[in-house]
Amino acid sequence: MNRAFVTTPIALLVSAGFMLAAAGPAAAADPRCTTLPAQARAAAQTADPSTARSALRHIATGEKLCEAGNEREAGKKFAAAFKTLGVEPVQVAAVER
Repeated sequence: MNRAFVTTPIALLVSAGFMLAAAGPAAAADPRCTTLPAQARAAAQTADPSTARSALRHIATGEKLCEAGNEREAGKKFAAAFKTLGVEPVQVAAVER
């Protein structure tokens, strides 16, 4: 069995837990900024280098938008990263403000 199929989900869960613990209550309220970046980065690991590079640019921009408090635009950047990678994110509840 491929080791990545076992270790990647565990690593994502652990890192998400640390992100939630380190982030304040305001950042923890929006799943677009807590779960989508890790999902997109995990998907980028399996993509070809040029596609991964493009997706990682979208992810980095989305993370900066999350830090600035603009979750809506960050969600759009993460969606663009998933579209670039040709995968769908795991469904999360959207929070509209």
